[in-house]
Amino acid sequence: MTKQEFIAELQKQLSGLPQQEVEERLGFYSEMIDDRIEEGMTEEEAVTEIGSVADISAQIIADIPLAKLAKERIKPKRRMRAWEIVLLAAGSPLWLILLIAAFVVLLALYAVIWSVVVCIWSVFGALVGGAVGGIAGGVLLIVFGNVVSGIMLIGAGLACAGLAIFLFFGCLAATKGTAYLTAQSVLGIKKCFVRKEKEE
Repeated sequence: MTKQEFIAELQKQLSGLPQQEVEERLGFYSEMIDDRIEEGMTEEEAVTEIGSVADISAQIIADIPLAKLAKERIKPKRRMRAWEIVLLAAGSPLWLILLIAAFVVLLALYAVIWSVVVCIWSVFGALVGGAVGGIAGGVLLIVFGNVVSGIMLIGAGLACAGLAIFLFFGCLAATKGTAYLTAQSVLGIKKCFVRKEKEE
């Protein structure tokens, strides 16, 4: 792929982003290719070393704040007519309430997912507490002469410790998975803004 083809493809992939952002990124990658060519690489080698257009565009979209994309998307392309303003104002009790309701539902879903993760970590904390308390209590019982109960309590504490170790890895996986899901959801929303702009 030549530099011109790379820049053209990247511009096409970023077409839904704010114009200033696109120009900055295109200039950056153009200069990067030029620098590699000056170091002695061929044009094709320089383009190949930078990476694929799809990966670069996905990273650029991920780096741009969602608020900036939304602001660019809702910016009117032309001046609104009086009847359009009247329709928007008249319909605002309905569409505004629906918009707020959708936002609240999504926020509640997000909170529920993270609350499950917090609950799993709470169970892990309870198991750790049970392990420490069980072992300490068992040792105290043995010291004060109640050997059988002490051994049973130490066994229960060790069982809690074993379960806590297994649950720790589950907690880590749940936290990473939820964080990844959150990041992918935001990236998906950003891509929707970019895709809508391309279709127009």
